[in-house]
Amino acid sequence: MATYVLIHGAADSGWYWHLVEAELRDRGHDVVAPDLPCEDDSAGLAEYTDTVVEAIGDRTDLVVVAQSLGGFTAPLVCDQVPADLLVLLAAMVPRPGEPPGAWWANSGYKQARREQAERDGPAPDDDIALFLHDVPPDLAAEAMRRSRGQSGTPMEEPWPLPAWPEVPTRFLLCRDDRFFPAEFMRRMVRERLAIAPDEMDGGHCVALSRPRELADRLEAFRSGQLHPLVVPQDSQTKQEPAGRMRTPQVEQ
Repeated sequence: MATYVLIHGAADSGWYWHLVEAELRDRGHDVVAPDLPCEDDSAGLAEYTDTVVEAIGDRTDLVVVAQSLGGFTAPLVCDQVPADLLVLLAAMVPRPGEPPGAWWANSGYKQARREQAERDGPAPDDDIALFLHDVPPDLAAEAMRRSRGQSGTPMEEPWPLPAWPEVPTRFLLCRDDRFFPAEFMRRMVRERLAIAPDEMDGGHCVALSRPRELADRLEAFRSGQLHPLVVPQDSQTKQEPAGRMRTPQVEQ
């Protein structure tokens, strides 16, 4: 039995994972899905990390999974607990010294969104169409009712680790994500983690739209049924594979 540690994104709660949690518990696993203190202006990345570590307690056999902004917290958790695996799901990938608020420009996201708008038209201007377009309407409405405020405090804090933690890392990309375009994410993952992402269908909130399929993927990662993908030989990345990453320079 493993313990899955599920970390939600910005302005959200542990409820985001409730369907995946049920799938994993049905398969005999323990699950921890805490609410981060995202509405608390006194809470930064350290407090987010402490919240998760405290929820884990003395559990072992940890698989840490993080969605969206949770990508800034999950490696900090893995630096403090003996995780067996880290899975980033449609997540932001930080660099040493980089505040989450600077990620958008540093990663090339803003340019990618401009290019996408030129090619496909402007992104949807309502949250359901942008984040929850493939989620059943009643469930999407419930997700909107449960949304929380997001303090800007952690957005200004430099990511504190000097390098990626020594933990095997997988990245699961959602091909139908309207918020984090797939083409941009493929490039960002190769540049920042020096791995090729795994991929599945679904939008940004795939834990609500495809919980069983997501649980299947997580179980395959945990059991080693899916072997790590190799970065193509023509990749321009200069970094070592995730789990053995050198300290890169933060882009300005």
